[in-house]
Order: sequence, then structure tokens, then C-alpha cells
Amino acid sequence: MNRKTDTPVTVIGLGLMGRALAAAFLKAGHPTTVWNRTTSKADQLVAEGARLAPTVGDALKAGSLTIICVTDYPAMHELLGASESELDGMMLINLTSGDSAQAREAAQWAEQRGAHYLDGAIMAIPSGIGTAEAVILHSGPQPYFEAHKSTLDALGTVTYLGADHGLASLYDVAGLAMMWSVLNAWLQGTALLRTAGVDAATYAPFAQQIAAGVAEWLPGYAEQIDSGSFPAEVSALETDARAITHLIEESEAVGVNTELPKLIKAMVDRSIAAGHGGEQYPVLIEEFSKPRND
Repeated sequence: MNRKTDTPVTVIGLGLMGRALAAAFLKAGHPTTVWNRTTSKADQLVAEGARLAPTVGDALKAGSLTIICVTDYPAMHELLGASESELDGMMLINLTSGDSAQAREAAQWAEQRGAHYLDGAIMAIPSGIGTAEAVILHSGPQPYFEAHKSTLDALGTVTYLGADHGLASLYDVAGLAMMWSVLNAWLQGTALLRTAGVDAATYAPFAQQIAAGVAEWLPGYAEQIDSGSFPAEVSALETDARAITHLIEESEAVGVNTELPKLIKAMVDRSIAAGHGGEQYPVLIEEFSKPRND
């Protein structure tokens, strides 16, 4: 991979993730300036060749692009608001965690002050930064992303999602929904099997096989959702409802929590009551797309 390694970069915010980002830029050969309220967090990076800026304004001036990774969006506004006169023409890439509305508002705020702005989300833990396993999502104007992709490549697998600044945040939480749902399903199954003396380590490979198999269904199911047509090619929703009832009954019989399967069963029951019992499971997108007012 050919990377331009002489591009100066600034990293504002040196928590665990911010330090990992700065270290990855340093390792790739980029002149790296850092800033943090607690300056001692920069000590190791300075020892590795980073420059510690005395002020946020000085940090902004030092890099061709500035990566922001702070506690939240209000913290970002507080820090950059004190240097508003310094933002004109600056390239800001905000990797602070937040929601899509905050991302869009931050983009408008930055652009009103003359800055170029991309919002992003980090789908990795700090130790993974700088490897291909670290996926860094970006959204906003594509020319900004393309202009700096070769520099951003130092962080991992960088991905452009689209012009809407809120997309990175939405992908972030959608990814979290997948993560927690898979883990919760595995925990439900583990709890069931433990009642028969099967430990989690024994069940885990089987669970992996099931999860991988289900993942193979997603592209085909996505086609059904996008077309709005849900023919029962695998099984009908009413068949799935019987299987979920079996899961609930088995859980009750062995003394395992039933809240999760009962939640899904309630959604399935509503869909069947609406006339979708003969359609395939992805028809539940209509239930997931509705706000629930309890």
C-alpha cells in the first residue's frame, strides 16, 4: 500500500483511543501534533516523536488535518469554540462518539465557520488501531474523504459511507445492535445448556456455526426488505412463532429467563395479527420500523 507519510496530522483528545490514533500516525511516519487537557497523557507520544501543542489553536494550525476524539460532542464544541477564528479552511475529522443528529449539527456548525468537516465512527478497540481489523467509518462530502484517505489509511480499514454526515453514527449503532443481539442470543443458549451441565466453552463453537450460517441469509433477506416482498422461501412467520413458543416453554421448564424470547414473540404475534403469518421472517422489519409507545 502506497501511503503519503509526510502529511502533518493533529490529534485532539488523548484518551485511550486518541493515544492509539496518534501512535498509528506516528508509526506510519506522519509528523504528529497532539493536544489534551491533561498534558501528561502525551508523555509517551512525545517520547515517540509527537509534538505537544500548548493550545488547541496551535494544534489546529499544525496539521493538514485534525482528528478529534474527545468525550462527547459538547466537549468538542467547547474546545473548538474557543478557537473559532482558527477554523477557516481547516480539515476536521471528528471521531467522537455521538448520535446522527449531533453529527449533522456539528457539520453545520463547522461549515458555518469555514471548516471542512467529516464525521466518523471507530469500530475497533484501541489495541486494534493501525491494523486492517480496525474499521473506521467516515461520512460527509466525498472529496474531503478522498483527499485524505491515504493519510487515514494509517488507522486501519477506512470506509466512506456517503454524503450524509449522520451515516457514520447510524452505522455505529446499527453495528452495536448486531453485536449485542448476537451476544444476547448466545447467552440465552448458554443459559439453557448450562442446566444440562454443558459449559459455555463447549457450546461456543456450535453457536459460532449457527451465527455464521444465519449471516449467510442476510443478503437474500435484504433483497426481500428492499423490494417489500417476503415470500416464505425458508419458513413462514407462523412456523417461526411456534418455534419461539417452544424456546419460551423450554426456558420456563428449566428455569431460564424468558424476557428476550417473549419480546421477540410479541413482535411476531403483532405481525401475524396484521396478516403476515404466511410471509418470511424479514417481514418483521415493519415492526422494527415502528416506534413502540408503552
